[in-house]
Amino acid sequence: MTKLQILAFFFQKVGYNKGMNTSEIAFPLQRSEVVSLLQQHKISPTRQRVEIAEFLFQRPQHLSAEKILEGVTSAGNRVSRATVYNTMGLFASKGVVREVLIDRERVFYDTNTAVHQHLYNVDTGELVDVFDVDTSNVCLPELPEGLRIIDTDIVYRVTSR
Repeated sequence: MTKLQILAFFFQKVGYNKGMNTSEIAFPLQRSEVVSLLQQHKISPTRQRVEIAEFLFQRPQHLSAEKILEGVTSAGNRVSRATVYNTMGLFASKGVVREVLIDRERVFYDTNTAVHQHLYNVDTGELVDVFDVDTSNVCLPELPEGLRIIDTDIVYRVTSR
């Protein structure tokens, strides 16, 4: 068990991690379910998009575009790096996946689009979900006129050092 898994276990015991709420998705998704999911989000289900989504929705997971490319191609599918990056951008903008920005060089795609937070282990690069953290005491910033908050991501960066 990694240190991050131990920390996630601790959060679960104190009531912070209730398990992955994946918006009622029953993993793994079959090809027909993947096509239906894409169509529900008004995405044309091209062969490459379906192959990428099939890989993503095998289980609840957080993956970088590089890991997605690696997984899709190792399954025998032909897809370019540009196609993976463009497809993941499309999936994120349409709400199929959630984009989690760790820093400028690390972006994960989360198959769980429900409201939740993350623990990111800077030592191992592992990202895990955390649910039901009390964020009611977080003060919202005063915004300039005409602006509104559309999303908030909370990532707890942890280390064993």
